[in-house]
Amino acid sequence: MDPTAHTVEARDGLSLNCWEQSTADATEAVLFLHGSITCARALFAPPVPGDDSYSWLAATADAGRAAFALDVRGYGDSERPPELDEPPEANGPPVRTDLAANDVADAFAFVRESYDVVHLVGVSWGTNTCGRFVERNDPDVASLTQVAPVYDVPYDVEEGLAALGLDADFGAYHYQEYDTVKDRQGETGALFEAIWRTQVESNQGVDGERYLAQTGALADYDDCGRGNPPYDAAALDLPTLVVRGSEDVISVREDATTLYDELGTEEGEYLELAGGDHYLMHGARRAALYDAVAGFQDRA
Repeated sequence: MDPTAHTVEARDGLSLNCWEQSTADATEAVLFLHGSITCARALFAPPVPGDDSYSWLAATADAGRAAFALDVRGYGDSERPPELDEPPEANGPPVRTDLAANDVADAFAFVRESYDVVHLVGVSWGTNTCGRFVERNDPDVASLTQVAPVYDVPYDVEEGLAALGLDADFGAYHYQEYDTVKDRQGETGALFEAIWRTQVESNQGVDGERYLAQTGALADYDDCGRGNPPYDAAALDLPTLVVRGSEDVISVREDATTLYDELGTEEGEYLELAGGDHYLMHGARRAALYDAVAGFQDRA
């Protein structure tokens, strides 16, 4: 079963895309938020022919919850902010965490129209957009899972950007090329081709050969490296699970445990999956990730 696309109108009138995969008997929902570069479909439900084991949306639906995954503005099939249709040097980073949190809030309201119980899952930059939404809006969220968090980065951010194949030039956007993305994600074969094709065929695509990614997420990453994360973990007073892969060089252990230690809840849990990198949901430990998060949501 393929995900279904919904259009969610943002509060400023911009059109947002939100994927859904669910069964008719689901009584709870999960809203997933992507990171700084990869859109929702490519991250959470890459269309690998004959293999849905890489789809976290499918795993969530199979576990009995409706799965939703939002494309923040400028990502995937959501509408682009106008800065992305101008030369990159004409503007600064267009979508910072606070603006993206508005999109999260509007998508959350959309999901709440059908489900009273909604869990949040953020990945990488998505942990910032989820965290800011929860801190600022105090929504009725059943649980929060922060995967591969970038919160209080204890290393030189330029080194982290280099690990992503990027530099610290914060124009409005940067281009993603086939070989760079392949090297960064460390994926080959049908999985990578599905991820790549999904990206270049979305609204992020450029000439069918590359895609662009807005730089607001990278500017937020830079703030995290300066001790100024876009949300305060102490404000998260709901059941929260922090997850990272042991081989993740972007979300390092010191950062993830700082986030965990600063949580404002007595219902926090920490999990580290051996051998996993920044793309846990595409790696060999993906089934363990899916099961662990579903189990945490059951307990919450």
